[in-house]
Amino acid sequence: MGNPTGLGLHLILLCAFFVATIDTCSGFGNTSVVCSEKERVALLKFKHSVEDPSGMLSTWVGDDCCMWGGIHCDTTIESLHLRGCWGSQDMDDGCYLSGNEVNSSLEELRHLKYLDLSGNDFRWSPIPKFIGSMKQLTYLNLSNAVFQDDMAWTSGLSSLEHLDLSLVDLGGAQNMDMVFYMVPSLKELSLSDCGLSNADIGHFLNSSRILPNIRHLDLSLNSFQGPLPGFLQNMSSSLTFLNLSYFNLSLSWNLANFLGMMPSLSQLHLSYCGLDKTHLSSSRLNFTTLSTIEHLVLRGNSIEGPFPSFFTNMTSLRVLDLSENMLNSSVPIMPNLLELYLSSNQFKQIGDVGIWRQCHLRQLHASNNHFEIETINSPKNLSGCSQYALEWLDLSRCSIGIIPESFGRLANLRGIDISSSKLTGLIPKSLGRLRFLEVLDLSNNQLSGPIPTFLGNLSKLDLSNNQLNGSIPESFGNLAALTYLDLRSNQLTGPIPTSIGQLSKLHYLDSSNNFLGGVVSEAHFANLSMLKYLDASSNTMLTFNVSREWAPPFQLITLRLSSCNIVTEFPKWLRNQRKLGSLELSNSTISGPLPTWLRKIPIIPFLDLSHNKLTGPLANLPNGETYSPYGFVPVLFLKNNLFNESIPSSLCRRTDLEYLDLSRNRLTGEIPKCLENLQGLYAMILSSNRLSGGIPSSVGLNSLIRLKLNDNNFVGELPRELGNLPDLNILDVGDNKLCGNVPEWVGEKLTDLIVLRLHKNNFTGRIPETLCKASNLQILDVAHNNLEGHIPRCLGELNAMVNSSGYGAGDSYEHDENVDQVMKGIDLEYSKTWDLVYNMDLSSNQLVGEIPVELTALSMLGGLNLSNNHLNGHIPNNIGNMMKLESLDLSGNELVGVIPQSMADLTFLSHLNLSHNNLSGRIPTGRQLQTLIDPSIYEGNKYLCGPPSPRNCSNPGEDPTTKSKKKQGTTDEKTELSLFYLDIICGFATGFWGVIGVLLFKKQWRQKIYMFAEEAMDKIYVAVAVMVRVTKIKGGREAT
Repeated sequence: MGNPTGLGLHLILLCAFFVATIDTCSGFGNTSVVCSEKERVALLKFKHSVEDPSGMLSTWVGDDCCMWGGIHCDTTIESLHLRGCWGSQDMDDGCYLSGNEVNSSLEELRHLKYLDLSGNDFRWSPIPKFIGSMKQLTYLNLSNAVFQDDMAWTSGLSSLEHLDLSLVDLGGAQNMDMVFYMVPSLKELSLSDCGLSNADIGHFLNSSRILPNIRHLDLSLNSFQGPLPGFLQNMSSSLTFLNLSYFNLSLSWNLANFLGMMPSLSQLHLSYCGLDKTHLSSSRLNFTTLSTIEHLVLRGNSIEGPFPSFFTNMTSLRVLDLSENMLNSSVPIMPNLLELYLSSNQFKQIGDVGIWRQCHLRQLHASNNHFEIETINSPKNLSGCSQYALEWLDLSRCSIGIIPESFGRLANLRGIDISSSKLTGLIPKSLGRLRFLEVLDLSNNQLSGPIPTFLGNLSKLDLSNNQLNGSIPESFGNLAALTYLDLRSNQLTGPIPTSIGQLSKLHYLDSSNNFLGGVVSEAHFANLSMLKYLDASSNTMLTFNVSREWAPPFQLITLRLSSCNIVTEFPKWLRNQRKLGSLELSNSTISGPLPTWLRKIPIIPFLDLSHNKLTGPLANLPNGETYSPYGFVPVLFLKNNLFNESIPSSLCRRTDLEYLDLSRNRLTGEIPKCLENLQGLYAMILSSNRLSGGIPSSVGLNSLIRLKLNDNNFVGELPRELGNLPDLNILDVGDNKLCGNVPEWVGEKLTDLIVLRLHKNNFTGRIPETLCKASNLQILDVAHNNLEGHIPRCLGELNAMVNSSGYGAGDSYEHDENVDQVMKGIDLEYSKTWDLVYNMDLSSNQLVGEIPVELTALSMLGGLNLSNNHLNGHIPNNIGNMMKLESLDLSGNELVGVIPQSMADLTFLSHLNLSHNNLSGRIPTGRQLQTLIDPSIYEGNKYLCGPPSPRNCSNPGEDPTTKSKKKQGTTDEKTELSLFYLDIICGFATGFWGVIGVLLFKKQWRQKIYMFAEEAMDKIYVAVAVMVRVTKIKGGREAT
């Protein structure tokens, strides 16, 4: 029988030979080829010349570069696959390379046949000239890589067959003809969105040179218009793919002839070309000459009315896109059609798009059609199809009412998108039985009830922004293919099932803004090695409790656990997370100091640790290797903690920072001057600390839009360098110890100011009239200072307070920014709505003069506080024009006169204080004033009467001052009469006793006066007797 040992040895050697042969022939791992040292060095130089945030080139280590990722070798390096994701939805993952240019070291790869650098960021550098020397290159893709060029390098690419320069800036390129005529082997050319116009191709527009090899031509998204270029006709016989989207063909007289000369054309794109039904009518186009077309795209034109019937004659048609037109009638049955795109038309019934009649259709996209709510489960809507081939259904942004159970009949569905469609009711269980379903998007609806059980092929499930309740099903752990799970913003309760930890392919998990509870432990993440995005924020009953030594199996890019409960200290497991682009742990019950290991991890672009009880210095903030960009806004939110000591100079390393909020801590010392290095800083919020010293002039050397230094201990004057911030919207230095005049340059240079708050400082001098140039002001607060002089009349011309034409608040990164204001007599903190506040507070100063009547033109003003000054004169009669006033405080002044009746027209007025003035007359009544019944509103005005004042007005309509004058007049008359009688008595007494008294005490005087009186009486008697006698004698004579 032979030696069995020898036979076994032969079998072992034979197997080894076969394994070696198979491995060598397959080229697996390029083990049979080792790259040259020159090529290896060239690749390493390229690696070191670019930034690589996601580690695309992380495998480029070791001696054999043929084993590196993205590289394929035969005898030498032949292919370099380095496609990134720049400009795509995944760019937040940092999956692209970036650099100032393509390193010339790649020139050493002389045998390269395939080069793909698309989707990277080379920062508008020119395409390197050495690429033109790669004579063996057959495939070149530089699309969407942020290049600009003049195309002079293409003449040497004699073997090139595929060239994609889409999104490369070629506007004004002088060598465009080289692409068409100097690359004879070219078969596929893509120049989409390259900034080209007729002028760029004008010099060979009507060339008769033949371009026989080009089969695929993409000129879309450029600025062509008018007649089609002549050179297109020269390649018409060879073209199978043509994309002229965004070419204005409404004026193209030769379109019909041109399309009729393309016998091989199978795919035609004419989106956004200005076409209507007349351009596509049978009198203009002979569709029998287009019988070879299989893929036709007419998106974004002006095709309206009934569905064009001539499409039914195009029997070769497999894909038809008529999205963004104005079609409104039923779609006819087209049995050969596989994909139909009808989004953004005017269909009224869901049946019109053919969902139940197109039995062989595989994809139907009908989003953004305002379907009327109907019972689409009824038999009249169902056809006699024995089965449906439909694999993808898109009805997003439609109004269709409920999800029909009949969707369960579409047994071959792979994807369903019915997001943002005003859906109500339950998720039908029939959807859970679709065994081929891979993608289900029901987000942004009003669905309720529990989440049903789904079969195991789902890779994406989005149920966010609904009203779903109940718990997260334990069965989710069976969805082994799941990569994306979004359950945010529902009403889910109960714990997160540990079965989630078995989803080894999951990279996106969002359960935020629910009512989830329980404890999350290591078991929930056991096999989540692919997880990149985790958001469980705003679940206040959810607790994260993992061991101190836990090492997670994933490398997160985004982690959001705000408003959850993290047990005591800063999570230690984060020390191994080296790729974080966003870390949000606000309001998560973390206490204690920042750990020292945190300082050693890479800088995290978006870091939010606000609203915790963190203590100690800021020196341990992440300060490791320079972070790599992931597309996150670079911010640092540390608001409302217990941090102390000074602001560390290490913070100045964050030169990328755009938003810095250290408010409401216990920080001391001065603002570091090195913060001037943060040239991209857009907001600096240092409010409510214990900072001191002067405001450094360096603050005015960056691009600030918001500067809030209020509630500290700053001294000195406002630095003039703040005038170098022309885009400043918010300047809040209130509640400090600043002094000096309010600078004239505030209004002259900071013309974009929305909020100016100088509240409670030691400013002196006048309110500068230049403030009136800041026409976008919505909040002007200079209260509690030592300002004097008159109120500038031009403040009544502040445009934003007149007609709300200011700029508004701008972007806030959805951060809880706030502005403190005294409104309705109390200190209020406005956060999310501060940009809707219109307030002017000039109170507690030394202002004099009258209230300018011009202020009554500020019709948008919600609050006006002029209290505790020395203002005099009357309240303006037309104060009722300030129709949006909610709070008015004129107390503590020297105002006189009556309260204007127009004040009753202030229908929003809820706080009024006119106390401690010299106002008089009856208090007006009616409308809103009827609700203001607190007597303290009017106290300290002794001449006011009427409710709610305790003084009554005696006669209807009588002014109490008139009554007072009448009373005073009566009193004066009585006093005058009394004095008159007193004068008589005094005169009588003086005269009587002056004569009688002398006669009583002087006898001689008394005798002489008696003798004088007797003699006088005798003389009078004689005189009277004589006159009587004479009169009688005269009477007798007259009688005779």
